[in-house]
Amino acid sequence: MLLNNKDYFNVLADIKNKIREAQHRAFFSVNKELILLYWNIGKVINDKSVWGNKFIENLERDIKLEFPKAKGFSIRNLKYMAKFAKEFDDLQIVQQVVAQLPWGQNRVLLDKLNDKGLRLWYATKTKENGWSRVVLEHQIESNLYQRQVIANKADNFKNTLPSPQSDLVKQSTKDPYIFDFISNADDLYETQIERALIDNIAKLLLELGTGFAFLGNQYHIEVENEDYYLDMLFYNIQLNCFVVVELKNTDFKPEYAGKLNFYVSAVDSTLKRKTDNPTIGLLLCKNKKTLTAEYALRNIKSPIGVSEYKLSKELPKEFANVLPSVADIVSRIDIKGE
Repeated sequence: MLLNNKDYFNVLADIKNKIREAQHRAFFSVNKELILLYWNIGKVINDKSVWGNKFIENLERDIKLEFPKAKGFSIRNLKYMAKFAKEFDDLQIVQQVVAQLPWGQNRVLLDKLNDKGLRLWYATKTKENGWSRVVLEHQIESNLYQRQVIANKADNFKNTLPSPQSDLVKQSTKDPYIFDFISNADDLYETQIERALIDNIAKLLLELGTGFAFLGNQYHIEVENEDYYLDMLFYNIQLNCFVVVELKNTDFKPEYAGKLNFYVSAVDSTLKRKTDNPTIGLLLCKNKKTLTAEYALRNIKSPIGVSEYKLSKELPKEFANVLPSVADIVSRIDIKGE
């Protein structure tokens, strides 16, 4: 029987995928057992805390004697295990969330956050999005929770989208968006900011959030023989819809909402498929002027959100003292029983 090259490569690709999937499952299985081991060791250390620091020093020495090739049992790491077991004291949460994360990410959560509720929220997002340690640190330092969950956003999503899509869309937006990879300068033109965003597309997609795919900037559409150009067009595979992003290097003005509404309607008519959800518009301004934006969006039927953007790492002062309660954060996370 002659071997068909196309059939062979299809079979080879299938086998490769199966191997990768098995490796993926094996990694997470091993990782989960390791994290649970660390949690249990930390629990023992905490239970025997009255024995003092000598107890941990003796543990390090004797573990190394028994398991000379084993890594991860230094005094420093044993202390991390104790802190880990103390801060994540609910075994159900440990099994379902933090045990799914590499130890490095768990250490970031312990080092960067003092609030248990915030730790759980960032741990859940890290699990959902597969954030690396560097990305997790960036999200914490940029106050993602405050910007995405409890920010005072201006949008009309609840009036223009059915539930639960309206909630999903609202949870996917932020205020402000932080473009700290662009030098802050008062004399930057909109086109210069847009160009810098495109030149740093990977960082832009990270800031926009999960599921965004870039389709183009100055994206051309034609309506009645007239040419129009969208600043940036994306498709979000989680929301299953197109997203039109318009950038304004000024404070929000009501006429901006009308223009974006036109673009969203045009995309719905020319690009949207029957299986797509309604197109969303996102307007990024220097100052969203919340009340003005709310008035401008009130009678618009297209789903549009208005957010601010920042070109430096400086965040609004009101974020500095905003700390949600554990109950508030847990209510936003679905932790199911076994």
